[in-house]
Amino acid sequence: MAEFHPRDRLFAELRRHLDEVVTSRVGRILALRGRRQVGKSTAVGRFVEASKVAYVFVSGVRRAPSGLQLQFADEALLESRSRLADAELLASSRSATWRDWLGKVALAAREGPVIAVLDEFPWIAESDPTLEGLLQAQWDRVLEKLPVLLILIGSDVAMMEGLVEHGRPLYGRARQLAVPPLNPAEVARVVAGWSAFEVFDAFLVTGGYPRLVTDLARTGSVKRFVHESLSDAFSPLITNGQLTLDAEFPEGRATYQALAAIGADDTANPNFTRVAATLGEPGGKAEQTATTRALATLTERGLVARESPAWAAPSSRLRRYRVADPYLRFWFRYAERSAEQAARGRADLAIAAFDRDWSSWRGRSIEPVVRQALELLAMRDDRLASVERVLPWWTRDGSAEVDAVAMAADRTMLLGTVKWRERGGVTDRDVADLAPARSLVPRSAQARLVAISPSGESSASADVSLGAADLLGAWS
Repeated sequence: MAEFHPRDRLFAELRRHLDEVVTSRVGRILALRGRRQVGKSTAVGRFVEASKVAYVFVSGVRRAPSGLQLQFADEALLESRSRLADAELLASSRSATWRDWLGKVALAAREGPVIAVLDEFPWIAESDPTLEGLLQAQWDRVLEKLPVLLILIGSDVAMMEGLVEHGRPLYGRARQLAVPPLNPAEVARVVAGWSAFEVFDAFLVTGGYPRLVTDLARTGSVKRFVHESLSDAFSPLITNGQLTLDAEFPEGRATYQALAAIGADDTANPNFTRVAATLGEPGGKAEQTATTRALATLTERGLVARESPAWAAPSSRLRRYRVADPYLRFWFRYAERSAEQAARGRADLAIAAFDRDWSSWRGRSIEPVVRQALELLAMRDDRLASVERVLPWWTRDGSAEVDAVAMAADRTMLLGTVKWRERGGVTDRDVADLAPARSLVPRSAQARLVAISPSGESSASADVSLGAADLLGAWS
């Protein structure tokens, strides 16, 4: 397996900010956000160790009181491989407040550049409601005038985004950086030698979470990895889903039920009515209010994507919902209940469920990934020139559907069908079934027909054919 360095872009961005701090001797705050297990802390840890700059790395502890958080922060002064100036002296005196601890960072920064990392900052801030205000005051008075790179890391995505909103103490002071999961091309680097089709399988199961991808790569196959994971109640594939949700999930039974209903749906991306039915009697006013609130919260947090058909008006009520994170979608469908099944010796039930419908589930779940790939390819592939957005399209009664509608400013450029089969490609019948969409989808009379399959094989009646290798190139 090739050596795994998936965060080159993040390292380069952090390096750029650090260089500017060192050169200008002016402080800078970075608010680094991303879901749990996405590799934020590991990446920043590797960066600071390689930076050759004095640093302190503080790890927040969930639900720990402020005094204990400060104790750990003081101890962290002595734990760095590249210690701050006079670290022993600074650590010898107890910090009674975060103002005291930040003052220690300031003293060290007078001797040279300093990187200060507060990992899981939301947990630290939760223990001390005054922290944001103290940080603002210390930053404005002292730290900003010194060569300090302060990195705040958080898995509560909503809290980290809110940290820099207007009216908050750090507004106008902190710059945001997002750490997403690995994209398919980065996954391909880890599972070196796998076919493009296998890479996308790996992405659909792991969502690009580094720990899961590396574990999968060691097993050598997606099927083997899933079978082994579903047999172990404590495997990362099972436990990481709940850890991710625990880090940022809002309290409220209705919200969780709505997310679970969307993620576990085994037929299609559900609409409002289908989601509402899981929360009570369909059609009830109170229930619809709960559903509306739950879906609004989930979309705001980026946990759920809301889709309307191509060319639909912004006010259209014809909407569907899907779990935005591929791993969480897989987790809700196959892994959520498997811990209990494995614990009582019935992992075979979870494995049988996976084996039974993996092929059909994969075929549906790859579609949003394909649409994203087409949008990225539009920037480099002449066949997709002028394409601005790629959306699905469907009728209200479900009698007709198109997997991918590639839209320019005023017309449809391409109509695509996705047939994600292990063998074979898009057939004459598949293309013939797609052709009537030219008269059904708005602004599509002159649209070309696109056949998308793992192999890229298609009948001559398709205007454009794309395979898994073509799609993977979108992220390269």
